[in-house]
Amino acid sequence: MVLAAFQFDARIAFLILVFGAAISIGQAVSGLVRMGTARRTVNRRLAVAENAGSLGELVIELRKQRGFGADGQRLIKMDWFADLIIRSGVTYDPRRWVMVVTGVTLGVWLAVFLITHNWLLGIPAGLLAGALGPLMFLNMKAGSRAKAIGVQLPNALEVITRSLEAGHPVPTAVALVGREMPDPIGSEFGMAADEIAYGATLEQAVARIADRCRHPDVDLFAANIRLQERSGGNLTGLLKTLARTVRERQKMRMKVKAASAEGNASAIILTAAPFCVFIFLWVASPHFYGDVINERPIQIGLGILLGWMGIGNIIMRKMIDMRI
Repeated sequence: MVLAAFQFDARIAFLILVFGAAISIGQAVSGLVRMGTARRTVNRRLAVAENAGSLGELVIELRKQRGFGADGQRLIKMDWFADLIIRSGVTYDPRRWVMVVTGVTLGVWLAVFLITHNWLLGIPAGLLAGALGPLMFLNMKAGSRAKAIGVQLPNALEVITRSLEAGHPVPTAVALVGREMPDPIGSEFGMAADEIAYGATLEQAVARIADRCRHPDVDLFAANIRLQERSGGNLTGLLKTLARTVRERQKMRMKVKAASAEGNASAIILTAAPFCVFIFLWVASPHFYGDVINERPIQIGLGILLGWMGIGNIIMRKMIDMRI
């Protein structure tokens, strides 16, 4: 009876196969894109090295792309903006940035004008998008780059350690990281290797890495190198211990993130739920709130509730934001 009740539908089987094939194709394309991106990323600094005529030109060009002058001084006078650009790893190109900001501003102004048919309303919207959009992009790039540096740093230290154990000098070991590892850590150590070959000491080169990255693990690495340069000791053993310490710190960060994931998800859901309900009711029944929404006490009450919700989100953010 069970077999009789069960009817095989060829269309359902075909759709299942098509769905599985689509997922497989998507994964394959995503893998190829990631591999191509990784290869291009690894070769970014090497491409600059191929086009540079000498070591001095290479060091100057790499510094220029990161927002530094030939003497190592920052080209941007605003410290907070210079830090954001350097940490983001975006190539320093003022002309291109002006073109992008202008395009975003004009695009937002045109979109607001086409929607509202009011060109005056599009001016502040375009200026706001042109100012905040690039800053948000740089902040996002800086955050993703800092995360990648924290993951790659233990592997870079282990590469240097193995190279030193094989008998290579320190500049060769540092250059090996810049040649073999992907960005961002590859370019950072590659620049350090070029600066060492250009005449800088290991302490100076590592200090400049810390200044460019502004990452706590890199700061710890720079502090250890500075201590070793001044007091002496076994550099190989020091880097082994440091790699193990940084890896343990990374594991602890991941544990903290996993432990706070539930609270973070709850905060997002509880914050988004009232707005989703409000938008759904507003679209499904525009007259649901009637004239009550225009009453002054209702507007004040909604403002107080929004402020109270913001305070609650800040408190929950502080509770789950643990720095190690």
